[in-house]
Amino acid sequence: MAMKRVSVAEAKNTLPALLHEAESEPVEIVRRGKPVAVILSRANYDRLRGKGEGMWASLKRFRATHDLELLDAASAFEGLRDPKDQGRPVRW
Repeated sequence: MAMKRVSVAEAKNTLPALLHEAESEPVEIVRRGKPVAVILSRANYDRLRGKGEGMWASLKRFRATHDLELLDAASAFEGLRDPKDQGRPVRW
């Protein structure tokens, strides 16, 4: 689903409603058809700025909620080589 797009003029005239919408989905503001800004919730802003739970906490939560054996992540790395290691396979 595409992000809602509104013109600068429409944003000026409907700001309270756009702020309400932005609490659930970002809203893009365009000027002459070109994107110039995005209104997003404070929670999304904090997440983007890195004020969330942190990478390790996110990884622990992911591991606790997903069956890693079903993901078969190791196969995604087969055949990769470390560019610093003169062509020897990467050891995971």
